[in-house]
Amino acid sequence: MKNDPKIDLGMTGYAELFMTDQERKDRTLPKIEDIPLRRIDDFPNHPFQVRMDEDMQQLVESIRDRGLITPIILRKKGEDQYEIVSGHRRRKACEILGYKTIKAEVREMTRDEAIIMMVESNLQRSVILPSEKAFSYKMRLDAMKRQGVRKDLTSDPVGPKLGSRSNEDLASDVGDSTSQIKRYIRLTELIPPLLNLVDEGKIGLRPAVELSYLKKDEQKMLMEAIEYTQCTPSHAQAIRLRAFSIDGALGPHVIENVMGEEKPNQKERISVRYADVRKYIPSNVPFNKTGDYIMKALDFYQRYQERKKADRGDR
Repeated sequence: MKNDPKIDLGMTGYAELFMTDQERKDRTLPKIEDIPLRRIDDFPNHPFQVRMDEDMQQLVESIRDRGLITPIILRKKGEDQYEIVSGHRRRKACEILGYKTIKAEVREMTRDEAIIMMVESNLQRSVILPSEKAFSYKMRLDAMKRQGVRKDLTSDPVGPKLGSRSNEDLASDVGDSTSQIKRYIRLTELIPPLLNLVDEGKIGLRPAVELSYLKKDEQKMLMEAIEYTQCTPSHAQAIRLRAFSIDGALGPHVIENVMGEEKPNQKERISVRYADVRKYIPSNVPFNKTGDYIMKALDFYQRYQERKKADRGDR
C-alpha cells in the first residue's frame, strides 16, 4: 500500500522531538493578536442586544483602568475581515474608549460551532430578555440538530441523533427545562410589536406562547386592539383567542369582545365597546379607526362647548 502523506499516525513530528517543555506549552496556548476594530463585524443575526446600561458603564471603566483582561474570540470570514463569536460588549466598550485595535483570539470553527459558542458565552449575562433567549435558543438548537447529522457526534449511529436529544442537551447547559425552552422558541413566531411587549413585561410568557399560534394578520389585529384598549390579554384570554383562530373565527369584533372582558384583578377603568358605538359612526370609517374617530368627535365636542361658553361670556 502506498504511503499517504495526509494520514496522521499520531506520531511526534521530527521538530517536536527537540522542543523544550516550555516550547511545547507555548505551542498549545491560544495566539492573541491585536485586530483593528474596523475589520470586525457582528455575528450574523446576533440575537443579543448591546445595551448602554450600568453593566456597560462598569465594563468601560474596568477596561479603562485595567485594560482588556479577556480577549474577544473571532472567526475569520475573509482575507482581512473577521466576525465576533464572543465579545460584542467588549468590542463596544473599546469603541467607546476610542481604541483602534482590540486583543483577540482568532479560531478556526464551522458556522454551527460558532453559533453554539456565541450562545454559550452570551447566556452568562446578568440580564437576558425573553426575545434574546428565544432567538438564541432557536439558533443553538438548529445548530445542534445540524451537527447531529454526523454519525461521529452520537454514540448510537443507528439510533436517534442529536436532533432528537438536543432539547435535553440544551436544557442541561442553559438551566431552563425542555418545556421552558420550547416556550421561549415559540416567541420567535410573534410579530416584533408583540415581542416587544413581552420584553417590556407587559405580556407574560405563557399568554405570549398562546398568541404565537395566531396567524400574522391576526397578531396585527390584536396589536391594534391592544393599542386602542391600552390593555394586554391574560393567559385565559390568549387561550380563547387561539381557540377562535383555530376555528377560523378570529376577527376584529371577536378580538374586541375578548379584550373587553374584565380581568379578575383588573383596576376599574372606563371601557367602551366599539361594537356598541358603531351605529353613531359613518359606515365608511374602518373598524380599526373607530378609536381615532371617537377621539376626534370628543375633541370637536369640547371645542364646541368652549365656543358656546365664550359666546355666553360676551353677552
